[in-house]
Amino acid sequence: MLVIKEQKWKFTCLNRHQMKRRNPWHTPLIIGLTVLFVLGIIALVTTAIVQNKPLEQKLKYGIVLDAGSSHTSLYIYEWPAEKQNNTGVVRQLYVCDVEGPGISSYSKKLEKAGASLQNCMEKAKEIIPERRHSETPVYLGATAGMRLLRKTNTSASEDVLSSVQKVLQGYPFKFEGARIITGQEEGAYGWITVNYLSKKFERVWQLFDHPQPIGALDLGGASTQITFVPKEDVASEENSLHFRLYGTNYNVYTHSFLCYGKDQALNLALAQQLQEGNDTLYDPCFNKGYYRKHNVSAIYSSPCIWQQKTISQETFSHHGTGDAKKCQESVRKIFNFTDCSWPQCSFNGVYQPTLHGKFGAFSAFYFVMDFLNLTKSTLEEFKNQLESYCSKPWAEVKNNYKIKEKYLREYCFSGTYILTLLESGYNFTSENWKEIEFIKKIGSSDAGWTLGYMLNLTNMIPAEAPDTPPLSHACYVFMMVIFSVLLLVLLFIGLKCFGKARCRPPKEII
Repeated sequence: MLVIKEQKWKFTCLNRHQMKRRNPWHTPLIIGLTVLFVLGIIALVTTAIVQNKPLEQKLKYGIVLDAGSSHTSLYIYEWPAEKQNNTGVVRQLYVCDVEGPGISSYSKKLEKAGASLQNCMEKAKEIIPERRHSETPVYLGATAGMRLLRKTNTSASEDVLSSVQKVLQGYPFKFEGARIITGQEEGAYGWITVNYLSKKFERVWQLFDHPQPIGALDLGGASTQITFVPKEDVASEENSLHFRLYGTNYNVYTHSFLCYGKDQALNLALAQQLQEGNDTLYDPCFNKGYYRKHNVSAIYSSPCIWQQKTISQETFSHHGTGDAKKCQESVRKIFNFTDCSWPQCSFNGVYQPTLHGKFGAFSAFYFVMDFLNLTKSTLEEFKNQLESYCSKPWAEVKNNYKIKEKYLREYCFSGTYILTLLESGYNFTSENWKEIEFIKKIGSSDAGWTLGYMLNLTNMIPAEAPDTPPLSHACYVFMMVIFSVLLLVLLFIGLKCFGKARCRPPKEII
């Protein structure tokens, strides 16, 4: 009996010892394998996450100030640091309208010219990341208002630009200069903007069929521009410009008519009517019942007025009679439609090839046509609607439209001027009128010359190398394979250990 108990005890001890030895959780080798397996999974997952995490896109920024004749606007643009065909993909990020008139009006208060820009420049400091400030270029382009000032007083125009430069240089950005751009540049950059926003260039660099570029019609306060790609070669070298964008060459016709912006055209029309020498002017281009006293000097001080002052009084009475047809007769007098030494002209003897393709009309073209609700009209509808609007009494117009009188009073004239400019000046007809689209924005960007200016200037800004994953593709694949193989080996060894039969007493002992 004692022998049997002793044998059972020995068997129990031996069985416990063997069970302990066979239990994988108590084996250092298996514990080590388990740790290595877990670490391998962590390494595999971490490598995959780090390698495939979204890369931060590098962005560059640029600031363009449009110093127009009546106001200044600041535009902030951004684009990826990696460029396509050496041209940045630029989009408008922010626009700030500077309070007050255009910088040309500060010729006698120079300190205010630069100071007027400070609020918008402070906004730019907030919007553009600080780490990008030192490399963000700032350009100021002055247009027709400053062209006129330079025409009458060169030193005054230089002093205004110096005032502006002094202020802009005080900001942490990369100031690239303030200058008066030519009318041809203004027209050409407006053309670039319209085509860029309409994705005409995008279709080129996406290898689609070459699209027909859109023409650009720009109307400001002191000048107007027309730019398009004609069918035939441009006969006048003065009106021909060449661009290379997104790997494609463009030869365009462009011309800028200084003094034929909306505001200066009004001065020309008023001066033309004052030629009769009367101190009372009955104007068919203003609604019936409109009345205001004007200073004669405000009209004749413009460098656009070539007529001699014919009345001795300092003021004249301006009465509206509201007659669209007579208004058009009056407006036509500020154009010269007869003299032309070229095969064909627009007006004032300026060469213009035959109109071709679609056109985008922006700036004052859009604002006037939008007010008159004529952006989608035919030429005949435009004429009828304009005649109806001009015939409305001034009291009714003031009642129906809650707009500043400064702008409201001029819509009859402005509409008539646009009609005359487009139909008689640029030679649009009932057939191709439908090819004009009056636009304010395309997408989220304003139509105008500044985006084209920025787009063209990015050709000169070096591209940055894009961020890349930490490992090359080949190295990443190699490491993933190695980690996977090691994990499989560890898993195989572990299964071998776990798969062995546990120690049990022989049946005969039991």
